[in-house]
Parts: sequence; C-alpha cells; structure tokens
Amino acid sequence: RYMRFIYIVIKRIIDFIAALILLVLLSPLLLIISIIIKIDSKGPVIFKQQRVGKNGRIFNLYKFRSMSASNNPLDFKEENKITKVGHFIRKWSIDELPQLINIIKGDMAFIGPRPWMKEYHVYMTDEQKHRSDVLPGITGYAQTKGRNNISIINKINFDLEYVHKISLWMDIKIIFLTIATVFSRDG
Repeated sequence: RYMRFIYIVIKRIIDFIAALILLVLLSPLLLIISIIIKIDSKGPVIFKQQRVGKNGRIFNLYKFRSMSASNNPLDFKEENKITKVGHFIRKWSIDELPQLINIIKGDMAFIGPRPWMKEYHVYMTDEQKHRSDVLPGITGYAQTKGRNNISIINKINFDLEYVHKISLWMDIKIIFLTIATVFSRDG
C-alpha cells in the first residue's frame, strides 16, 4: 500500500512536468490546429464536457471540437456530423491534445481509465465505480485492447484490471500499446 502511494505521487509529478513540457513544445501545432478548426466550421475550438474523475469528482474534459457546434453527444441527428477536420484529428487522436491542460490541472493523468460522462457513470455498479479510484487518463488499458471495438463491459473490466495492477510496468506497457494502436488506426 505504501509503495502504491509513493508510485501514484511520483506518477503525478511526472505527468505534470511532462504535460507542461509537451504543452509548450506543441503550442505552435495547437495554434495551427485551432486556426484550421475555426476555418473549417463555426463554433468554439475547444469542446468541453463534464466527466467523472477520481473518486467520482466531476470535471470539464477538454478536446479539440471535431463535430458541428450544435452537437449534443446524446443526439444522433443528421446535423451533428463530424466535421472534415474532425475526421482527421479523431483518426490520429489529435483531438485529445487539449487534455494536457486537464493533466496540469490534476483532473487527469496520461495513463488511466478513460473518464466517462456522468450520465453513464450513474448506471455502474459499486464494483464498476472502482475504476474511478485513480485519476482518469488520456489513454488506458481498455484503449489498447480495441479502443471502440470492444464492449462496454470489457472496457470496464480492463479498467478495473488496471486499477488493481497499477504499476510503472503497466503504464510503460500501455504507452507502447497505445502508440501501436494509434498508428495502426485500429478501432
């Protein structure tokens, strides 16, 4: 238990420093993407959505907007299609880059279970809600197992497996598996 606590503290420090460095290094790219999104469609550049974080705390998750500004995530009408730029930034997971701000703020980590919308979180069992015992991540174990090609139950089970086995080795494994998944564009 003590070693786990130490690991989580060290992980938070590393996440903070790495996110800050990446945000500075990627700022020209982030600016270019922001301009392209603004040219491509009307609406804000950044999409904010309430998600469930560690210990059930609600926070605003940031992403580059990839859908029309009128999009409601629970509404699947024709006018809520993904924009031209949105297809590209989703395909390469570029839409996730603003979550570096979430990491700096302490809402998220690089590695952890993906944060769920609160509307879905309420339907989880008490056991399933243990996936919120750690900071949610930009990527996680479930994303390396098929991203959107696996069932919700399997995603939750992979998230719980991560929470129970959290370690430096597990995080390193997830980083390499995530890179392979993004470049294979699987799921």
